[in-house]
Amino acid sequence: MRKNWKTKLIHPDAHAPEGFRSLSMPTYRGSTVLFPNAAAVEDTWDQHEVGYTYGLYGTPTTLELAARICELEKGYRTFITPGGQGAIALINIAFLKAGDHVLVPESVYTPNRKFALAVLRRFGVEVTFYPPTIGAGIPALFRNNTRLVWCESPGSITMEVQDIPAIADATHRIGAMVALDNTWAAGVYFDAFAHGVDVTMQALTKYVGGHSDLLLGSITVRDEAAYKRLGATHQLVGCAASPDDCSLALRGMRTLAVRLRAIEASALELARWLAERREIELVLHPALPSCPGHELWKRDFTGSAGLFSIVFHQQFTKQQVLAFVDTLELFKIGYSWAGVTSLAVAYDFHSTPNRPDYGARIVRLNIGLEDVEDLKADLTRALETMNG
Repeated sequence: MRKNWKTKLIHPDAHAPEGFRSLSMPTYRGSTVLFPNAAAVEDTWDQHEVGYTYGLYGTPTTLELAARICELEKGYRTFITPGGQGAIALINIAFLKAGDHVLVPESVYTPNRKFALAVLRRFGVEVTFYPPTIGAGIPALFRNNTRLVWCESPGSITMEVQDIPAIADATHRIGAMVALDNTWAAGVYFDAFAHGVDVTMQALTKYVGGHSDLLLGSITVRDEAAYKRLGATHQLVGCAASPDDCSLALRGMRTLAVRLRAIEASALELARWLAERREIELVLHPALPSCPGHELWKRDFTGSAGLFSIVFHQQFTKQQVLAFVDTLELFKIGYSWAGVTSLAVAYDFHSTPNRPDYGARIVRLNIGLEDVEDLKADLTRALETMNG
C-alpha cells in the first residue's frame, strides 16, 4: 500500500533493528492495546488470565513491578496504585459497603483516619478506632457487622508495635479480614501473610522508590478471592499508576537491600545515642525497649527501618521544640520519609484524641544516607540551643 508522508507519521514502514537486550525493564507507556482480531476484543481487567487489554489495567512495566513486590511479600497477586493513600482507599472501597463496620487503630496514618471519618462514614460504614496495643483484647470491639480490621505496625509517629497474630486470629474467628499498612517494614522486615494478614499495602513512594521522586502504592493479597474482588473494583475506580513512576520504583528496588541495611544501622546508632541525651524523655524506636510493643517487634520482625520519634522532657515548650527542628541543617522539614535525605517533623498531640500524652514535645525523624557523625553533629547543635 502506497502511503502519503503524513500517514507514515502514524504508520511508518521504517523501524529500529530488533534484538536489543537490557538489564532494565523497558518503560511501556500506552492506553490503547492492540488486539490480533475483532473477535479477541474484550474489556477484561485480569491481564494475567486473558493477556493485555487496556493500559488502565497496567502495562508490562506496571505488572513487572507488581510481580516483584508480590514476590518479596510472598503473596498471591499485587496491584499497583498511584500512591499509598490510593491503596488504602481501594482496600476500603473493595471490602466495605454501607452497613459494615471497620476497626482502625488510633495510631493509624492520618490520611487513613481522615478517609474513614470523611468518606467511609458518609457512605454508611461504621468506624471504630481502637488502641493499637489491644492485641488479643480486640474481640471486645467486634460487632455483628465487623468486616475489616486495619493494622499499622509500627504506628505512625508514636510507633506502637501491634500484636498482629493475636488480632488476625480473633478477626478470622468472626469471618472478617485483616488489612495491614506494612510500609515501615518495606514489605520485607515483617512477613505479613505468615502472621495472619489477608491484604497488605505499602506506600512504594517510601523505601521502594527510595529517592523522594515518585508516588506509588501497592496492594498485595493472600488469595484469589481477594484478588478478584480488588481487581473488579480497581477496574471501575480507574486508579492507574504511571509506568514512568513504576520504572523508577523498579530501579529503586535494585538498591533496596543496601539502602535498608545502611539506614537501619544509622538509625539504631542515632536512636541509642539520643536516648542518652538529657533533653530526651523517650525514644520511640521499635528496636529499643522504650518503645511500646518492643517485645512484639523482637518476636515478629527481622529488622528495623529509619523512621522513629523522640519525645522531649516536659519542661520544653512547643516553641522550643519547633526551634529545635528549625535549627537543624542536614535534617530537612517535609512530609513522607524513607528517602536518602534525613527529615524532621514536629507534631502536636494536644488536639488528637486517644493518643499518648506527648503534647507538642514529639518529633519524628527519618534517617537517610548521610554520614552518621554528621547527623549527630547536626542534632547536637540543635539540642544545645534548647539548653541556652
